Amino acid sequence: MNRALRISLVITRISFGWVFFWAGLSKIINPSWSAVGYLSNSSTFPKLFEWFTSASNIGWVNFVNEWGLLLIGVSLILGLFVRWASIAGIILMILYWLPLLDFPYVGHGIIIDDHIMYAFIFAILIHAKAGKYFGLEKIWNKKFSKKN
Repeated sequence: MNRALRISLVITRISFGWVFFWAGLSKIINPSWSAVGYLSNSSTFPKLFEWFTSASNIGWVNFVNEWGLLLIGVSLILGLFVRWASIAGIILMILYWLPLLDFPYVGHGIIIDDHIMYAFIFAILIHAKAGKYFGLEKIWNKKFSKKN
């Protein structure tokens, strides 16, 4: 991979990480935030999203959402466990996309919206091994790799 591509990958990883870090932190510090509003009007898998918003589940759904976003962001910013954070990000993006989907329409588009584009960016970060470029993953692997 050439230098310009590595630099672009680092900038993308860190800026993408900041977006997720801030999304999580802004939810954590807002005591009135809840995923109920977002999930309540799902036309795709309405029973699943009704289950998520039930009184017995919304607590852990909110917790996983808030802290999942924040930890994905931290992971990307630090360049540590980028693969695992990106897998979690893809799952989260699909779970964000599904309630908006009224097949084939989603938001202002058809099938593809920003959540799917974010999932593609996560896939790129996985396949490019983005954590090894100006990230802690390279140091982590040297210190804890079974090959040593």
